[in-house]
Amino acid sequence: MEVIVACAFLCLCFWTALYFTLCRVNRLHSYEWNCRLVTLLHGISAICTTTFIGYVDGPWPFDNPGTLNTPLQISALVFSLGYFMFDMAWCVYFRTEGPVMLAHHTVSILGILLTLWLGESGIESCAVLFGTEITNPLLQTRWFLKQTGHYDTTLGHIVDILFVLLFIVMRVFVGGTMLYCELISPRPRFFIKCVGVAMYALSWIFVVDIVQFAIRKSTNWHRQQKDHKTTAVNCLNDKKD
Repeated sequence: MEVIVACAFLCLCFWTALYFTLCRVNRLHSYEWNCRLVTLLHGISAICTTTFIGYVDGPWPFDNPGTLNTPLQISALVFSLGYFMFDMAWCVYFRTEGPVMLAHHTVSILGILLTLWLGESGIESCAVLFGTEITNPLLQTRWFLKQTGHYDTTLGHIVDILFVLLFIVMRVFVGGTMLYCELISPRPRFFIKCVGVAMYALSWIFVVDIVQFAIRKSTNWHRQQKDHKTTAVNCLNDKKD
């Protein structure tokens, strides 16, 4: 366990050093810009690693929850643990996130720590990590599009649609299936199941917010289309007159 703690600290140092390096290189951009670059890099690396773990290295998380951690699972979790600690500290320092996101980070850190301490349930923890990070590149893309003035474009609409659909599918349906397999299996420890329930509950809070956003955006889009049609008809009538 001492080795894992040391590796987690080294990963925290890596993400922190990467952030300060980006701040030094990208001086024209804000602190949040550089933090989101770090977040994007972590999201991509976590997706690639957990995809390999789930589909190649195994075991399949829906059939084998509560199994002993493999070295690759431990490496992936420790790498992400260092990132979550960095991002948690950044969010608290700059006060950019609300209580729900801070709770999500806290549960993620506790879940990874518990998995590493028990030495089991690494496969479902990696599956949860995959499910939570799969929408991260889209989320960061939305933010960068807004900052560069390209959000209200076709690309921005496509990113929004993909983000909403993928988030709901992964958090509600795939996540619900994973939680069901976790709860009915006798192998996972009770505290691991509690973490799974907490993560799923937080996912529903995010889903409600995202559905409300989707409704607002859809309403605004239909209103804009109606206004465009009205304007076009008025222009046509003016030309006839």
